[in-house]
Formats: sequence, C-alpha cells, structure tokens
Amino acid sequence: QVQLAESGGGSVQAGGPLRLSCVASGYAYTHNCMGWFRQAQGKEREGVASIDSDGSTSYADSVKGRFTISQENAKNTLFLQMNSLKPEDTAMYFCAADPSGCPVVLSTTSFRYWGQGAQVTVSS
Repeated sequence: QVQLAESGGGSVQAGGPLRLSCVASGYAYTHNCMGWFRQAQGKEREGVASIDSDGSTSYADSVKGRFTISQENAKNTLFLQMNSLKPEDTAMYFCAADPSGCPVVLSTTSFRYWGQGAQVTVSS
C-alpha cells in the first residue's frame, strides 16, 4: 500500500524559509513523477512543482525563483524548499506521486497517490 507522509509545515513570517518533506512508502521510487500541490482555504487545489525521475523540474509561475523541488531517491523522500515566503503562500501543501511521467500541465487528475497535507501559514 502506497503511503505519502508530509512533514515540515508550520508558521513563518513573510520573507522567511520553510522546507517540506514527503516520505513515500510502499512505492517504487523510479520512473515516476512526484509533485507538490497546495490548497488555500476556499480555493481549488493548485500545482506548485513537480520532478520527474530524470530530475526534470517544473514550477508554477507564482513560485518560480523562490521554491525548489528535489528528491533523495535512496530515502524515498521528496522535498520542497520554500524561500522568500509570502502571505499568499499560506495553504495546505500536499505531496503527490504517480507511476507515469510528469504531465505537461500540473493537474490533480494526473496523480494517483496523495499525502494528508501539511499546513503552511505565512504572516505579514
């Protein structure tokens, strides 16, 4: 059974950093796509970043230059380093995975497995 578990969420002041981690268990961490999504209160879930098994990455325009997605295959762990955080980054952040390669457009329908989420709150 595939399980994704996020950690590292919390509260931070605007301009500060935060790093999210996601550990995958029961999942072959090869030839797949891993991604981060977020959902602010009252809004739809949106894609933040993705990374393919060859290391190719993709980012939403709103986080380019501030967020970095990476993975440590040996530990089946996905990371999201978030710098220069803004109040509008406040949301529940979700880790996602799919056995297929990363889609051209980051969509919730392209990912089969999901974590429970980690809350990130950025205060001004």
